Parts: sequence; structure tokens; C-alpha cells
Amino acid sequence: MVNIALLLICLLAGGLLRTSRLLPTDAHLTLNQFLVTVFIPALTLRHIPDMHLSPQFWLPVLVPWLVFLMGLLFFGLAGRSLRGTPQALDGLTLGSLQLTGGISSVSFVGFPLFELLYGERGLAVGIVMSQAGTFGVAMTLGVALASWHTAQHHPVGHHPVGQPSVRKMLGNMLRFPPFPVFMLALAANGAGYQHSALVRDLLDKISAPFTVLALISVGMQLQWRVRPEERSHLLLGLSYKLLLAPLLVFLLCRFWLGRQDYVTDLCILGSAIGPMNTAAILASRYGLNAPLASQMVGIGIPLSFPILFLIYYLMGCGFL
Repeated sequence: MVNIALLLICLLAGGLLRTSRLLPTDAHLTLNQFLVTVFIPALTLRHIPDMHLSPQFWLPVLVPWLVFLMGLLFFGLAGRSLRGTPQALDGLTLGSLQLTGGISSVSFVGFPLFELLYGERGLAVGIVMSQAGTFGVAMTLGVALASWHTAQHHPVGHHPVGQPSVRKMLGNMLRFPPFPVFMLALAANGAGYQHSALVRDLLDKISAPFTVLALISVGMQLQWRVRPEERSHLLLGLSYKLLLAPLLVFLLCRFWLGRQDYVTDLCILGSAIGPMNTAAILASRYGLNAPLASQMVGIGIPLSFPILFLIYYLMGCGFL
């Protein structure tokens, strides 16, 4: 109950800070930068070197890639079936749905939630899922997809950004502070490095505020207003992200792989988390349907919380 109360209080505090106008409307952007440049690297350095990276940890790496690729297929087929109807998907809308509907917000939502539900071992799996999974997808396939839709659906000479390249993608990954820190932590793990008590305590203290600040940041970004013309598109995107994607991962893990452990549970939960904010940023940067992408994040994240707790409860009771 304490963990659930903390979750609700932080989300409520974030929402009140936004509506009370005590902070600038874009204050969450500054807070997000602080989380990305300080707290997530500290968490990564704290937990990855001490982890026993057994083969089971390939699953949280691979699941985000699978969810994204299945999303490409799902939205592509949906776009074809809706041609000629009032709900038809233009290319820029299709691109926004594929980006935001296929990538979970594991860092900002998953990290604090996994830690609240599973403790340090849950947070460790979340770090692997985020850095090698969702972030890897966003910076490679996500960038390539957004660039392709831009080239296809914007007039020649009016592309918001240049054409994609392997060099640009690698540059984006290396400039994102958690990723090089993640690679460094993996190297330390492979070399058998173990933190001293002093270093462990220091990293614990630096990263301690992450859960509270991340949830407050999420609360500051919550929104419920839906543009009437985007309701059907939003429903389509969130139906895949919050319902179909976790169902697919559940069937894969439980029935095909025959696995039933905490890592598998976290993969199922991770696939049901609301869309990644970075995906919405990519949609805006590449000239896709930015308002829809923003709504996918702002509405998808709060809607995902009751679904996540329901899935967690059903797994705990043995129903899943």
C-alpha cells in the first residue's frame, strides 16, 4: 500500500504543479533532462556492474524490438483496411502511430514502477530493457522509420531533417548520456568489477530521488483532452500499445517459450507501459503527426497505470 500511495501522491503532485502554474509550463522538460543526464546514469552505474547477466536477460532486450516490429505490421495492415473510410490514416499519421504505439516509456514510468513492485532486481531488468531495448529501437528503427515517412510524405526540398544514415544514428545514441554509461557499465560487468562499499553508497544516494522525481515529471505531463478528429486514431494506437502488445508478449513468453519468472513478468508489464516521450519528440522532429504523438504519450501513460496494476495482480494471483 505504501508503494501505491507513493505512486498516486507523486502523480497528483505533478498534476497540481502543472495546473497551479507555480512552475513554467515546460518545467518538465528541464526535470527530464536532469533525470536523463544525472539519475539514469547513476542508476545504471549502480546496478549493472553488480548484475549476474545470465541468458534470461536477452528476453527484456529482445521484447521491445519485437513489440515495435509487430506494431509496424499491425498499423500497416490497419492503414490498408481503413483506406477510403473517414478514419483513413495518412502517411504522417501512420508514422506517428507506428513510432509511439511501438515503444514503451520504460525509463520514466518503468524504472520507478519496477522498483516499487520488484525492488532492486526489477529496476536492474528495467535498465537493461530500456537501454538495450526501447532506447536502441527508438534511435535506430525509430529514426529510420520517421525519416522514411518524412521522405515519402513531405515535398522534395521541404524535409524537416536530412536523410537517415548509420553515422547519424550512432551519433544520436552516443550523445544520449545513459547509453555510453550503459556500455561502460556492461564492460565493467564483463571485467568482473565490483563496487566498493563507498562507491555503492555514493551511487545509492545520488540516484535515490529518481523514483519520486520521475513520477512527478510524468504527473506534470498528463493530459486528457482529445482532438475530436484524432479520437479514432488515438483509440487505434492505444489499443495496440496498452492491450494487444502485452497480450502478444504474454502469449510468446508463457506459451511459446514456456517461461514463468520475474523477468518474464517484467517483460509483459514493460510492453503495457504507455508510449515513450522520445518517440513523440521524434515524430515532431521529423514532421509527422506531432499532436497525435503528443496525445498518445499524454493520455497513454496515465491509462497504462490501472492496466499495469491489473496485470501485476493477475500474475500474482496465478491467473496469468
